Amino acid sequence: MDAYKENSHDFSRSCGVSKFLQIRKCNLFRSRTNENWKSFGTVITSAYLRDGSTKYFDFAVIGSGVAGLRYALEVAKHGSVAIITKAEPHESNTNYAQGGVSAVLCPSDSVESHMQDTIVAGAYLCDEESVKVVCTEGPDRIRELIAMGASFDHGDDGNLHLAREGGHSHHRIVHAADMTGREIERALLEAVVNDPNISVFKHHFAIDLLTSQDGSDTVCHGIDALNTETQEVVRFISKVTLLASGGAGHIYPSTTNPLVATGDGMAMAHRAQAVISNMEFVQFHPTALADEGLPIKPKKTRENSFLITEAVRGDGGILYNLSMERFMPLYDGRAELAPRDVVARSIDDQLKKRNEKYVLLDISHKPREKILSHFPNIANECLQHGLDITQQPIPVVPAAHYMCGGVRAGLQGETNVHGLYVAGEVACTGLHGANRLASNSLLEALVFARRAVQPSINYMKSSSLDLSASSLWTRPLVPKSLGSDVMHKILRITKEVRKELQSIMWKYVGIVRSTSRLQEAEQKIGKLEAKWETYLFEHGWQQTMVALEACEMRNLFCCAKLVVSSALARNESRGLHYMTDFPHLEESKRLPTVIFPSSHTTGTWSSRQLHQQPIVKSMV
Repeated sequence: MDAYKENSHDFSRSCGVSKFLQIRKCNLFRSRTNENWKSFGTVITSAYLRDGSTKYFDFAVIGSGVAGLRYALEVAKHGSVAIITKAEPHESNTNYAQGGVSAVLCPSDSVESHMQDTIVAGAYLCDEESVKVVCTEGPDRIRELIAMGASFDHGDDGNLHLAREGGHSHHRIVHAADMTGREIERALLEAVVNDPNISVFKHHFAIDLLTSQDGSDTVCHGIDALNTETQEVVRFISKVTLLASGGAGHIYPSTTNPLVATGDGMAMAHRAQAVISNMEFVQFHPTALADEGLPIKPKKTRENSFLITEAVRGDGGILYNLSMERFMPLYDGRAELAPRDVVARSIDDQLKKRNEKYVLLDISHKPREKILSHFPNIANECLQHGLDITQQPIPVVPAAHYMCGGVRAGLQGETNVHGLYVAGEVACTGLHGANRLASNSLLEALVFARRAVQPSINYMKSSSLDLSASSLWTRPLVPKSLGSDVMHKILRITKEVRKELQSIMWKYVGIVRSTSRLQEAEQKIGKLEAKWETYLFEHGWQQTMVALEACEMRNLFCCAKLVVSSALARNESRGLHYMTDFPHLEESKRLPTVIFPSSHTTGTWSSRQLHQQPIVKSMV
């Protein structure tokens, strides 16, 4: 797996897609009609769901966060939609997003200012066209949410209350107290449930994309998924697939992400020959709740870290070390309002120098009523553990939070794989560059989900489905034949391996990196993966077998390797990627990192699709 940098002059747009996505051809939306592929009407009814194991839809959406739901609601006006989601529909990174959505909604603010803040925070690695699109179209996307019933906080003047967060030069954060993502998710899910053209398949774990080779082109035809409640494999054949599966926070031991964020979409797309970009830029949120600093410790280890929103610092919160010494002004003139990468590195430096486990974030100097009205969720969580944030500082520590890289997307969410679109955290649109500006993530998801709609509809109308298409790919197998004892051993080993991989990533590929430590990580990950796979296959595991824990593990391995490979390719310090042996920013290296498709015939289980990819020359 080799990472490459492309010349920045090659990033001009053509046919709505970055040139480096045009690996061989530009025409993404040509007609795919063929007499062997029978065309359906626009809406595929349940009459075509011939059995429980294969389902046919116009659109398949993988993920139920803001990107997937917003897209589904629009394309459902033109065809049938399947939303395939790993757990309950609300269990997504969107639901855990506290701070808000950034958008220019104040007369004193400007699109140009929002663009400049985004580019500065992104260490000048942002795609300027993407930044312009998101900052320009963002306000309309917010208004659409409000029209759909999302309720945001208003000030005494009756206008939207706009907060300010680190890296922003203006107050432009639309929020619903400290539970903004939850409110957006609620409004969107309510609309989805009431849409007769949308079917939601919860507890369906996406295994692999179904692809074929048409000459030099890769074409996506849907997805295989494991129903984790019935342990049955369900095949979704679709004309268009949107990947909106979120991030990969669980490659690290401490993350703000929910358990579902195991990099499934990025790994699936990589196996399906999609271009991957900027994976070295992993954002560590500087302020996750440090449980060991709470007066009353949680009774069990959290599955994901509790986030203390950026808005606490935006509202005047001050960071102290355990000696109650304020330290941020020593690192950056913007102090607590510096971008996240700066704050996270500063905290990391304090912890290492002082050999301490956490720092303190204090908002108690603000009026009690203001604290409780702005941060009710945080106040309640801390109070349950004996800490009153209106009187005491909050113990905080950095945790893995957001992937700025992912599946490379053009301005309409298109990828180099025909019929596959991406939106949300799984996508690398170029907006974030080397570091995400606070509260730009929900905005990006809304904008690109909406921009992917029309090209998806065009592609759907020019495509056709075949009722016999399901037989083109080998069916994944649920490993019932191995027996419960063997499966118990495999699951136990997999759990241990998962913790070991997370430990390697935190120790060697964390907030501060070096070439030697990244190389050591690469070797350790390779040996660990080989050891795990050997154990599986020696115990009767087969290439096409699937189980939730094993498939998550292969995706975590895949994403970890993508991060390390990308990090080794960037010999400079930029944004979230800080190298002790290359501590300075190099203008000549202001280029995205790109990982091109790899060979199907080589590599580990994590880098190969489970099925044999059919070569169907007549699909065009």
